[in-house]
Amino acid sequence: MGLIGEVLLLPFAPARGSIWVLGQVVAEAERQYYDPATIRAELARLEQQLEAGEIDETEFDRREDELLDRLETSSRSGAGTGNGTTG
Repeated sequence: MGLIGEVLLLPFAPARGSIWVLGQVVAEAERQYYDPATIRAELARLEQQLEAGEIDETEFDRREDELLDRLETSSRSGAGTGNGTTG
């Protein structure tokens, strides 16, 4: 885009910057949400809650299915590295 275009779009710079920041935040949140290491840690906590009697078998099964679906999605898409860090 040329100089004139940049000057005309200058009033929209804060909005464009905000949209970029929101995109970065969403991307990081998704990376953390689908990180295999995070999911495995949540599965371990879930099992501890079941063993401690904090949740019943039905709640455990429901939440475990959700976590396993996330783990499957993660492995299909290649999200995360499995060690809690990015690529």
